[in-house]
Amino acid sequence: MAFRLAAKDDRAVLVKGDGIFDLEKSGGGTFSSDPMEAIARHGELHAVAAGLGDTPDGKLDENELGICVPRPQKIFGIGLNYRAHAEESKMEIPPNPLVFAKFNNCLAAGNADVIVFGPTTDYEAELVLVMGSRARDIPEDEAWDHIAGLTCGQDVSERGTQFASKPPHFDLGKSFDTFGPIGPCVVSHDQFEDPANLHLTCDLNGERKQDTQTDDLIFDIPKLVSYISAICTFEPGDLIFTGTPSGVGFMAGTFLAPGDVLTTTIEGIGTMTNKCVAWPR
Repeated sequence: MAFRLAAKDDRAVLVKGDGIFDLEKSGGGTFSSDPMEAIARHGELHAVAAGLGDTPDGKLDENELGICVPRPQKIFGIGLNYRAHAEESKMEIPPNPLVFAKFNNCLAAGNADVIVFGPTTDYEAELVLVMGSRARDIPEDEAWDHIAGLTCGQDVSERGTQFASKPPHFDLGKSFDTFGPIGPCVVSHDQFEDPANLHLTCDLNGERKQDTQTDDLIFDIPKLVSYISAICTFEPGDLIFTGTPSGVGFMAGTFLAPGDVLTTTIEGIGTMTNKCVAWPR
């Protein structure tokens, strides 16, 4: 049975309907409360999810959920990975994935505030892969076996910082605190009829800015997993932000400001709502 893994008060919980079940309790003590352990043992979560009863340990309130993958060893981002985004950027399709790093300090919960650190802070709605096993040199036809699940993400970017140097500082411009909200939960990919083709949208203050199917990816999910694993050993919980579609603010000169509200939705995963707030210098 498919599972939906989240975190509340730093404890792993499984989501079923409008209720949450403490994983340590529901697993009969065979799991600890650590969400990272749950991700590393994602294959066992299916049986626990199938055995959940009808009496949850609490009511689901997504505003109370924390970071669903709190301590990834590595966070990868993929640039220019939607065909329509490459077209709007007037850039050639890259011959190989354009991979950069986001640093762990950028992570935030799915409904956390996003701090606007500069005047050119931009949104980028993305499908995020959560790796589930320690592995290297993964063949494309085995990639899904090593993925624990999928979640929503925003690869928030301060464009002035990103392009302050040549070549650009992709890592620094995208790693300010709160620039990587993910959530609301990790959903196992057996939840979907086709996990490679999901509907993704991003609204800014209620106005639709990004709207795509994830099958518009230039380098699909198996390709990304295989390509990166030929260089780096994946660890359970490593994240891949798979790229953003067309409609980013940079192209229209529309940037985030305090008071703005970002709403990111991916079919079958859920919705993140992030309020933009001023930098409290």
